[in-house]
Amino acid sequence: MSYDVIISGAGPTGLMLACELRLHGVSVLVLERLAEPDLTIKAGAINTPSAEAFYRRGLLPRLAAVQEQNMARFRAFMKNRGSAKPPPRFAGHFGALPMFGDKLDESDPELGGHGPADDVGFIMQQDLEAVLAERAAELGVEIRRGVALTGFETGDEVTVHAGGETCTAGWLVGCDGGRSTVRKQAGFDFPGTPPEITGHQAMVELAGGEALSGGWNTTPTGVYAYGPLPGRILTVEFDGPPEDRDEPITKEELEKSLRAVSGVDVTVTGVRSATRFTDNARQATTYRLGRVLLAGDAAHVHSPFGGQGLNLGIGDAVNLGWKLAGVVQHRLPEDVLDTYTSERHPIGAWVLEWTRAQIAVMRPDSHARALRRIMADLIDTTTGTTYFAKKISGVWQSYDLPGEHPWIGRSAPDLELTDGTRLGDHLHGGTGLLLDLGGVPSTVDEKRVPVLGAGCVDQPGLPGLLLRPDGIVAWAGGDGLEEAISTWFGAARP
Repeated sequence: MSYDVIISGAGPTGLMLACELRLHGVSVLVLERLAEPDLTIKAGAINTPSAEAFYRRGLLPRLAAVQEQNMARFRAFMKNRGSAKPPPRFAGHFGALPMFGDKLDESDPELGGHGPADDVGFIMQQDLEAVLAERAAELGVEIRRGVALTGFETGDEVTVHAGGETCTAGWLVGCDGGRSTVRKQAGFDFPGTPPEITGHQAMVELAGGEALSGGWNTTPTGVYAYGPLPGRILTVEFDGPPEDRDEPITKEELEKSLRAVSGVDVTVTGVRSATRFTDNARQATTYRLGRVLLAGDAAHVHSPFGGQGLNLGIGDAVNLGWKLAGVVQHRLPEDVLDTYTSERHPIGAWVLEWTRAQIAVMRPDSHARALRRIMADLIDTTTGTTYFAKKISGVWQSYDLPGEHPWIGRSAPDLELTDGTRLGDHLHGGTGLLLDLGGVPSTVDEKRVPVLGAGCVDQPGLPGLLLRPDGIVAWAGGDGLEEAISTWFGAARP
């Protein structure tokens, strides 16, 4: 039993990575310790880079259908609470300070221009995992559930032990969560800051829930949220981390926490799913040691506010997948994998700082509450809401690539082409492309990079665009086209 790549963990990050590899014909085995998909409520939204990634792989229609189901449940929740009309469009929150669309500067160019990806975001993590599992099956990914990785050795290949069997692979990727077995056994450094909160998130049946305030709420003892789906609750208490995160969560525990933070005598009558969390914030110093790589929570952990962990993991998978496939197939040199750490590590570090800052303004002490009042005033302005919404949405993310054009290193705009298609429609196969807008040399080797000759409805005044498989612009006119093609698509061969 030998594979090109073995992935430990069948969460969204592991499944997305497996799909990316299979698009290039790489043989993949995914090992998952849980016998069934985890239906515990977790992140509740995807950001713009994630939505763009799914759009570029043809998955957006499936996610749009899921979003409509979630919107129907949200409308039912609001109706049951006696709301005559829905509140303004939710634009996210910072430390439980909500932002709404009526305060956004809609003219800001970074908030639009992403094509159909602009319209999809309200996706729960468990729903996304189901869509990715379905796609992985379509692509022929082998997933073994109820089989945990227990150990491995590395040399010219990786020998993996799992479920009483042994498999070999050229590469092993740990997508196995914050307490990653792969990370620990490989010896990755994982520095950071310790936890100071105990959080709960659950889907429950409640008696007396009508007395809870919907949305995010700050109280003298902590923070709680109610909604946007029926029965969804979240509590944050600043009394240190839980004594045992693995202890089963009872309805009595959830009820006690919700009462303590909200001050409302609610009764939890049933629990559909529940999880504990902390604000433990750590990041691996590198995402690769030899033939072992990390992605998602295995590479970085932090508090879950804003669903940043889900989106960070999807971004890791989309950045790593095509690079690892190129190395496996000897199209790219092995050192291209070093760019995985250099490109993704700074974004992960930013997320850790972003989540730490949210904890700072959520604390119940007087100094933090004074800071919180100032933050609330800032967020209640158009400039403030727009700034924070852009940060949460991820539209600021970019990589440091050679070239002067402002698009280089950033996600490509979803240009409308004169044949009626959009640029994102041509990336479903995961191969990247060279868009020829009339100025690309005819000597380009199409065996290395697909070339698409097309007109653009809003001509950007460029000879063309080179898009990496992850949709990042690597060239936008001027010198350096051959160098960019060689770097990301392989050197020319006799």
